[in-house]
Amino acid sequence: MKEKNGCNRLSCGGRLSCPVMKKEARIVIVPSAGAGHIASTIELAKLLVNHDPRLWVTELVIKFPFDRTSGNSYAQSLVSTERVNLINLLPECPTDSESTRVGQMIAVLENQKPNIKEAVSNLTGPPLAAFIVDMFCTAIIDVAKHFGVPSLVFYTSGVAFLGLMLHLHTLRERDNAEFNDSDTEFIIPSFANAVPPKALPSVVINKEWDSFFLAYGKGLKKADGFIVNSFEELESHAVHSFTHAPQPIYPVGPLLNPKAHAHVHADADNTDTFNWLDHQPPSSVIFLCFGSMGSFPEDQVREIARALENTGARFLWSLRKPQPKGSMSLPSDYPLSDLPAILPPGFLDRTAEIGKVIGWAPQAQILAHSATAGFVSHCGWNSTLESVYYGVPVATWPLHAEQQMNAFELVCELKMAVEIALDYRVDFWTGPNTLLTADKIEKGIRSLMNIDQDIKNRVKEMSEKSRKTLLQGGCSYSYLGRFTHYIMNQV
Repeated sequence: MKEKNGCNRLSCGGRLSCPVMKKEARIVIVPSAGAGHIASTIELAKLLVNHDPRLWVTELVIKFPFDRTSGNSYAQSLVSTERVNLINLLPECPTDSESTRVGQMIAVLENQKPNIKEAVSNLTGPPLAAFIVDMFCTAIIDVAKHFGVPSLVFYTSGVAFLGLMLHLHTLRERDNAEFNDSDTEFIIPSFANAVPPKALPSVVINKEWDSFFLAYGKGLKKADGFIVNSFEELESHAVHSFTHAPQPIYPVGPLLNPKAHAHVHADADNTDTFNWLDHQPPSSVIFLCFGSMGSFPEDQVREIARALENTGARFLWSLRKPQPKGSMSLPSDYPLSDLPAILPPGFLDRTAEIGKVIGWAPQAQILAHSATAGFVSHCGWNSTLESVYYGVPVATWPLHAEQQMNAFELVCELKMAVEIALDYRVDFWTGPNTLLTADKIEKGIRSLMNIDQDIKNRVKEMSEKSRKTLLQGGCSYSYLGRFTHYIMNQV
């Protein structure tokens, strides 16, 4: 049956909607590299076992050579239930010829297949029902086939972007289509509006990524379904576009950690940040943060500083030091002594009463703070979901990956954000495609400070829906019921 909000609802498969059966089932999850991917898969595991007491989850943590996280020890710190257990697979080093990050990931996954088979073969307890693999680990679908169980991809971007990648892959394979024609907009089923090429991800525009894109799309199409970190109330058009798709989707988000450490438990480096926020008026601060990979060259940093000073806005700016060009390392924090040389002369003194420049930022906790009024964001999907959840309007400034598409979706599809840029793009080897001037940045920040009431209302309404969708009666709760029903039918 259809609920009033449009999502499908099953009478069985939800924790509260049918009697608990005696049989149990185990799901194996394989995350990708990085703290964000590990954390989101563990949040998914906890969501599944909390929703249905018959489910058990084993997460296989792979150590990639470029991954700086502490692997299993980091993942273990996030687990809060005995029905989610972790296995840390022994490192497998790629050959010297695999010098790129993508090449290393592919090589490690191939080398780990025998170890994954052994680890799963040694599991005891509930029978294996399915594999869930990260969106970049589709090579492991072959292992699921070895055990004769279905495999689902955990997609940590939105439903609209998933639909875009599948559709463009079909066009490339079937029609040998090109996507870098600046005069052609694309009709994509998962988007209500025509998509301009400037918003497409680099992986489909740049020819050097062509082999990766073809392999990536092929891998996605091998899956038996998709679990997506989104929710139907947010992406209703995109979700409905999958109604007759060959693979089912289960949008079960938002998978966040809204109960993450409050600032009273943060380390000393964050205490000063929150003390400063505590002394700002409610809904007065513009927060600038560009994710764990986000940084800018010094000329762009100075344009941002001039724009902030010209607006006169209260601001909290997470400013990171770029990694060397072509390096796989993450941005780092500037020493305080370096800031005067990077910023315009006297900037820190002139803005001392209204602004604060920091390094790494506890983003979710800052968005949750009552002083935060707006968010200048790179539009990573986790950041997008956090801004929605906490009801903070966004000014879009995408950098790489799928962020241009997320920015387009926020501004043009959902009409929940204002634009600083939609087509700013950072290439791994060559850097940014343009320099955004202080005037353009200032215009976007002023739009954020004086945001249209209709946008403000939509953000508030979606924030409320994001907090209800995983409760009984919400769309994500219903999709969880459908998914657990599917899993239990495998055993």
